[in-house]
Amino acid sequence: MKQKLLTGLVAAAMLGVMALPATAQNLAIVNGKAVPKERADALKQQLERSGRPITPDIEGQIKEEVIAREIFMQEAQKRGLEAAQDYKAQMELARQTILIRELFADYQKTNPVTDAEIKAEYDKFAAANAGKEYKASHILVEKEDEAKAILAALKKGGKFEDIAKKQSKDPGSGTRGGDLGWANPGSYVPEFTEALVKLEKGKTTPAPVKSQFGWHIIRLDDTREAELPKLDDVKPQIAQQLQQQKLMKFQEELRAKAKVE
Repeated sequence: MKQKLLTGLVAAAMLGVMALPATAQNLAIVNGKAVPKERADALKQQLERSGRPITPDIEGQIKEEVIAREIFMQEAQKRGLEAAQDYKAQMELARQTILIRELFADYQKTNPVTDAEIKAEYDKFAAANAGKEYKASHILVEKEDEAKAILAALKKGGKFEDIAKKQSKDPGSGTRGGDLGWANPGSYVPEFTEALVKLEKGKTTPAPVKSQFGWHIIRLDDTREAELPKLDDVKPQIAQQLQQQKLMKFQEELRAKAKVE
């Protein structure tokens, strides 16, 4: 059972163990052929990178897995399966995958994201999200007449939340009585934003507001200064995002320079 579990766990990791030095301390001798210890070491490194702790039990399973694979490889070679076209095609795909992975890893190693780049990205985020946040509610309907009727009902004492639950066609906020939560006003469509920022706290738009989604009745529930996360709290996420952006740009540059006929 343990060996079956390990086989599933390391199937992908073994792709990284394609070419190892011949001169090495042997893990075992299988049918007179030495099995280099580096195979087990490389597999262990792959598992460690995936976050799997290497316990003595896992080390034993790794050893058994490497030995089993050598036995199966020898049998496949005896049967001449290395000459099969399907095997060669799969080996070429595996070689490409590993080599490309190494190319990207080398690029990221030689082009690391700097603290200055992270700070600049954070400053852009802070500038775009600074200022006031608005807590708003709305009721969205399809027709202007419906919106006007709702406004009339509100003036007569109708409860905003109850009407939103019954009539709003916005499934997200409608079930919450129209509550949209806290947001930067710029996150809404322009017509909604323009009407929202003109409202006083607790007030509702005097007339329906039309947008691409329909007709809105908007209420401003509260405002506050935006609470931005500290740089140190989001630094890992920003670094990862910039790293991906750099890698994508590198890939695009290579494709742009390539002559494809």
